[in-house]
Amino acid sequence: MKPWVDVYIGLGSNLHQPLEQAQQAIKALSQHRHLSNVTASPLYSSKPVGPQDQPDYINGVVCCQTQLGPHDLLDLLQSIEQAQGRERKRHWGERTLDLDLLLYGEAQIRTPRLTVPHAFMLERSFVLYPLKDLAPDLLLSNGLSLSEHLTSVPFDLTILPIGI
Repeated sequence: MKPWVDVYIGLGSNLHQPLEQAQQAIKALSQHRHLSNVTASPLYSSKPVGPQDQPDYINGVVCCQTQLGPHDLLDLLQSIEQAQGRERKRHWGERTLDLDLLLYGEAQIRTPRLTVPHAFMLERSFVLYPLKDLAPDLLLSNGLSLSEHLTSVPFDLTILPIGI
């Protein structure tokens, strides 16, 4: 039997009732038989990274454990996106649901389908601050703790006062 691995999944949505999309994704992850100990950060509102002519995003991070391999977990995340009617209109544009595998244990993965740690996570407040809510002492692959790294990433989010 494979060991359980701690994983962190970023989620974002800015189409088709994004708050509901995020809540449904968290529920789908928490009910999946291959995931355990699912915990979600608070949800935040953020400005888009890409084109600015799109709605603000709802973002959060989910921490859980799995025995799935990283590519099987990616397949699972993509199946949840599809089940929720994933719609992606353009690169870095608006989307119904985006589930990104941020961290898979301490693994460093570079394949055509998957890069872990996520390539842009250290630049994005909407990933780092929700991640801090779940694991403030997390040591990142650059050798800094998450809390240390946040000193160089401004807090430009709005926390949503919504309980899940």
